[in-house]
Amino acid sequence: MKSDIAIAREIELQRIEQIAESIGLPPEQIEPYGRHIAKVPLSYIDEEKVKKNNLILVTAITPNKAGVGKTTVSISLALGLNQIGKKAIVALREPSLGPCFGMKGGAAGGGYAQVLPMENINLHFTGDFHAVTSAHNMITALLENYIYQNRNTCEGLSEILWKRVLDVNDRSLRNTVTGLGAISDGIPRQTGFDITPASEIMAILCLAKDFEDLRHRLENILLGYTKEGQPFLVKDLGIAGAIAVLLKDAVKPNLVQTTEHTPAFVHGGPFANIAHGCNSILATKMALSFGEYAVTEAGFGADLGAEKFFDIKCRESGLSPKLTVLVATLRALKLHGGVAETEIKAPNAEALRRGLANLDRHIYNLKKFGQQVVVAFNRFDTDTEDEINIVRNHCAEQHVGFAVNDAFAQGGKGAVELARLVVEMVENTPSQPLRYAYDLESPVKAKIDKIAKDIYSAGSVVYSSKAEGKLKKIAMQSLDNLPVCIAKTQYSFSSDPKAKGDVRDFELKVSDIIINRGAGMLVVIIGEIMRMPGLPEEPQAIHIDIVNGFIEGLS
Repeated sequence: MKSDIAIAREIELQRIEQIAESIGLPPEQIEPYGRHIAKVPLSYIDEEKVKKNNLILVTAITPNKAGVGKTTVSISLALGLNQIGKKAIVALREPSLGPCFGMKGGAAGGGYAQVLPMENINLHFTGDFHAVTSAHNMITALLENYIYQNRNTCEGLSEILWKRVLDVNDRSLRNTVTGLGAISDGIPRQTGFDITPASEIMAILCLAKDFEDLRHRLENILLGYTKEGQPFLVKDLGIAGAIAVLLKDAVKPNLVQTTEHTPAFVHGGPFANIAHGCNSILATKMALSFGEYAVTEAGFGADLGAEKFFDIKCRESGLSPKLTVLVATLRALKLHGGVAETEIKAPNAEALRRGLANLDRHIYNLKKFGQQVVVAFNRFDTDTEDEINIVRNHCAEQHVGFAVNDAFAQGGKGAVELARLVVEMVENTPSQPLRYAYDLESPVKAKIDKIAKDIYSAGSVVYSSKAEGKLKKIAMQSLDNLPVCIAKTQYSFSSDPKAKGDVRDFELKVSDIIINRGAGMLVVIIGEIMRMPGLPEEPQAIHIDIVNGFIEGLS
């Protein structure tokens, strides 16, 4: 099988004006970034079509370190739907440079189910990530200047919450000291960096309804507390307009194409283990405005990405999926059946059957939200028919739809089975009205308990003294009615990444709660999860290079 980047290079891309015209978007109204990428004005969102057309969510079982191919399946399904005559558009997140140069090497799909141009999408793309990074750090610079200018007055701050961000995996930046040197070099203080996908501005970009809403949310970002204990916001600095200017282009969804020249919107990039893990509301609504079917994904397993998609994104936007596709692979199922990561490619029917308990937990959870579920089996070249049939028969026993996705190797034709099953279920037995995991009016601890016990099957939740202190500040600001965004490992239902399968009755420790007042959510830090990841022993960057004028090492 050819590499992803080799396949991508073989495909002769259509000009972006042709892609726009194919969905009825006037070519003269888009804002091209070269020949094959464009920004689309927000005015082309049609709320009536958003309500009428069909939203499909793609999520997954608890993944192994190499992932289960959610992005590939999302693109595959859109390709398959177009193959059977349905007008379908996929809406995805933008890749982060951190994972691209760290573990994954890219996040634009795989094989013959990719969004293109993949090199641009995986690298700097239209600069949205850089705009978020610049906007975030501009706030930091202006805040530091305020602190410096008011260092000897009563207008100073007693507590500073706002950090810096950078779109790299760099563990050395988690905890830093700034302002060392002469007094003119600033006020020394301990601070740190998060990765750009964890920035509150990234969440704001992805949850904003329009540009004015984005600016309003920027104003409400909590930066720290005054000496009187009052919240100090971006609007107190008077800089919301300046920060919004830096995001004026980033807020517009990006239009690209798939390997089969169908349209795709790629926009925003929060991680689901440390943020809410969904592409922008604006991109999803844009896809629904131009497609009879809009396919979108939520990051990592359904316990993280899908829960946040429902409880945060859908609640904020009014969106509701007609169906949820749950991606599974033999490799991930065997991992949850007790097989070591190095052995998951080898046949092992016994471990596979044990691992199905993880699949069942995700199906059970998704049905709690009122979702109709289809299991999309993402085929790898080492998979055997006997083991695939074990999963197929198990899904039949669970009365859940099942289809094999072969689009990685075959393109849209390899996803026709999945597409037909999705259409059949949407037309005949669609999801029920969305049921959220918790009520917004419930106390914060009750919301966390609902997710911990009903979704993760935890036995108990305990709080650090730091988290208890944050709960008091949340109450003081009357922010108890915000949704909660759990930040925890993606590799287990628990906070222990080594606890695989159907783990239950464990203790979850809330170590901190970050108030994202502008984004409108409370980020609940579970255990030792880091908002600035580190690099693996052998980063993918070692394999990335330009050879004879072509980029190598992206996948």
